[in-house]
Amino acid sequence: MQPLAIQSFSYDERASVLPLLNETFADCGGWILDRRIISPATLEFHVEIQLRSILDLYAAILSAGVELTRSAHIALTYLCTCRQHMSTPADLGQIVLLRIEVSFLEDVTLHSFLNSNPPPS
Repeated sequence: MQPLAIQSFSYDERASVLPLLNETFADCGGWILDRRIISPATLEFHVEIQLRSILDLYAAILSAGVELTRSAHIALTYLCTCRQHMSTPADLGQIVLLRIEVSFLEDVTLHSFLNSNPPPS
């Protein structure tokens, strides 16, 4: 199965979000297969989770302070809908592979931007 790519971002500090994400994956029954740094501001997680737990994971990611892109919301909503229509425990036990990319952004306001640039001489 091809991993489902989930792109996300956060304005919160990396040091506070990462422990929450690690705890989130574990609490939802997920397994972190790989974790790597893509750039100084971007991390990537490869996670396996059972389909039965996808709704819990979706909610937990959002509550950890991570914002999802529109396509990520659509993909996770699709999995949640699939989960509702599975009838047997074996179907709900299917493993879903996720590649979750988290970019940490600075919250730049107009005020902070104007204060960081000196006036022209």
